[in-house]
Amino acid sequence: MSKTIDEFKKLNDAEEYFQFFELPYDQKIVNVNRLHILKKFSQYIQEIDEQSADLTAEEKLNQYCLALQKAYEVFLESTPQEQKVFKVFKDKPKNVITLTELSSD
Repeated sequence: MSKTIDEFKKLNDAEEYFQFFELPYDQKIVNVNRLHILKKFSQYIQEIDEQSADLTAEEKLNQYCLALQKAYEVFLESTPQEQKVFKVFKDKPKNVITLTELSSD
């Protein structure tokens, strides 16, 4: 039974995506980085959709599968703070003074 884009669109959580694409994953990694993996995956999907309008549904799903694997692997090697996929990691806090900003008179 082949998978369809409609089935893909019904998926909700990270584990469902991994199961849909039959990709192995470590539950501990997913538990810690779930939102970051899904956000990165979403960014990759957006790039695929923008650059590959002429792909068949099967080709698009294959690209999505590779994108999920790539998003997962990013967080095997890196941290959410390093990847900065969410705005909270990009913005400098307004109420923080760094040690380099302090000077002794």
